[in-house]
Amino acid sequence: MTNNEIIDKGQKYVMNTYSRYPIAPVKGQGCLVWDADGKEYLDFVGGIAVCVLGHCDPGLQAALEKQAALLWHVSNLYWIEPQVELAEKLVTISGMGKAFFCNSGAEANEAAIKLARKYFYRRGEPRYEIIVFNHSFHGRTLATVTATGQKKYQEGFAPLPAGFVYADYNDLESVQQLINDKTAAIMLEPVQGEGGIHLAQAQFLTAIRNICDQQGILLIFDEVQCGMGRTGAFFAYQNYGINPDIVTLAKGLGGGFPMGAMLATDRAASGFAPGDHASTFGGTPIATAVANYVVDTIGAAQFLEIVNETGIYLCESLNKLQDNRIIEIRGMGLMQGIEFNREIKDLVQICMQHGLLVIGAGANVLRFVPPLNITKGDIDRAVVILTAALQEWQ
Repeated sequence: MTNNEIIDKGQKYVMNTYSRYPIAPVKGQGCLVWDADGKEYLDFVGGIAVCVLGHCDPGLQAALEKQAALLWHVSNLYWIEPQVELAEKLVTISGMGKAFFCNSGAEANEAAIKLARKYFYRRGEPRYEIIVFNHSFHGRTLATVTATGQKKYQEGFAPLPAGFVYADYNDLESVQQLINDKTAAIMLEPVQGEGGIHLAQAQFLTAIRNICDQQGILLIFDEVQCGMGRTGAFFAYQNYGINPDIVTLAKGLGGGFPMGAMLATDRAASGFAPGDHASTFGGTPIATAVANYVVDTIGAAQFLEIVNETGIYLCESLNKLQDNRIIEIRGMGLMQGIEFNREIKDLVQICMQHGLLVIGAGANVLRFVPPLNITKGDIDRAVVILTAALQEWQ
């Protein structure tokens, strides 16, 4: 089928939950994709920070095919060898104690919310409130969309679940004002993704960690988008030298295969007992076999060194852009954003027409979350296209 044929059929049969761009990618290799009409694109979206090793990585494909020939699914009623291996790796890298596996970031965050509440329930403490942050994004389930500090995602879904209160990011006083004897956890992204690529200040995170320690509150880091090497460290919080009680992962964990995880310290993990939470498809043999390959690849020191180098190069290259509509360029590693003084929807379309895939992070921020093995040459090519698109953008 052609692009138009796929689009026409999709509009007829696929539920209208996305404002989709008018192309239909059908093939990918590395940082490139091709649509159904054969046009080539440089992909700086990566499935929204998912395809961390690019498209159709040979090693990732081999890991999937090897496990696919052995065993796909048996359920979590039994011990699953690649799942156990993955748990060991993630616990070792993170400094956590236990792992729970699911299929998406929303599910991982839902599990984190449930664990925080169950932890205090088991201790006989009536704590259930979760402090979250304005401009955050935690998922699309009813609980995680409530945890998301953006009204546009919550509209039309009332009544929303109780127990979430909203502070301002990097504003310690706004957090302190919300703490009371019902506070169970503070939940935040070390780097806000959908909210506009905002970085947590080091002193802010340190102060939050100290407050949680003093008050017996659990600290939850949502690293669904900013984790898995995206910032140049395996976990974004490792850039700050502090540890959470619970951390969530998804997106890049499966390199394109649906995969999510929640990690917790042994203390926090003690909140769950058999029957408290579960996932039929969480941590299947095939999903965890793929994730093991991703973790082994990203976890190598040399790989992360390269991510740091290319992240710096991407940041420096973007900062060379000359455009008086740019307000700020910010980010960490290969998670960068350009804030403009106007909406960037048309700019995204122009870039796509010129062969570069980028997306927004909010109305005014152009987001760059390419595969982690992107090259400096790919970055140069992207900047050339972006420069031309900016000149055309009126």
